[in-house]
Amino acid sequence: MTTDLTRSAAQGKVVLVTGASSGIGEATARHLAAGGHKVLLGARRVDRIAVIAKEILQAGGEAGFHELDVTSLDSVQAFTAAAINRYGRIDVLVNNAGVMPLSMLEELRISEWNQMIDVNLRGVLHGIAAVLPLMKEQKVGHIVNIASTSAYRVDPTAAVYCATKFAVRALSEGLRQENTDIRVTVVSPGLTRSELVDGITSPQVQAAVRQMMDQAIAPEAIAQAIGFAIGQPADVDVSELIVRPTAQR
Repeated sequence: MTTDLTRSAAQGKVVLVTGASSGIGEATARHLAAGGHKVLLGARRVDRIAVIAKEILQAGGEAGFHELDVTSLDSVQAFTAAAINRYGRIDVLVNNAGVMPLSMLEELRISEWNQMIDVNLRGVLHGIAAVLPLMKEQKVGHIVNIASTSAYRVDPTAAVYCATKFAVRALSEGLRQENTDIRVTVVSPGLTRSELVDGITSPQVQAAVRQMMDQAIAPEAIAQAIGFAIGQPADVDVSELIVRPTAQR
């Protein structure tokens, strides 16, 4: 007898991945596609996600791509509309897009504070707003929000970044409690190899973070955690996962 879980795994889920042009987003798209899911990659760097999608297709997976700026609700809605047009449904949204321009508050890098709020928090809200009505109509769906170990602790230079990630945790928990048919997962990576460090414009802070990156784990580790959460039966909600290097304090 074929179970619902086996049938779902065989058919694959339709998964939208934001920030899919590199790092965790790219690794997640590749990992899920290799597992039989249909993935739609979204990012501002269209040339990059086009290459990734082509490589996934050449490897036997199913993938598409669409330009995406998570700070724009219109852009996020166009991204989800593209998924509906292509696949007819949305099973999973991975809210991964994020930025991390760390600095001391006294430097008053206000434009960077606003950028973190816009991408890390408002971008997640835009993703939820775009898929929630559809998932409610389907009476099934899964929203995976990528937070950080910085959602559990605050360090100097990271006050605003941590604030956005704490907010993502709070938002996710509220969304989970408001729904009994939609699963919500927060995945919080520790030090992970990605391009986030490149976005730190404070020279001293960037140098300090780069010295720590010898401990960093591969983004594929986070992708596997996301795959684990997605792969559970519909009545099992993996609410939070923290994945970090063994050596990270």
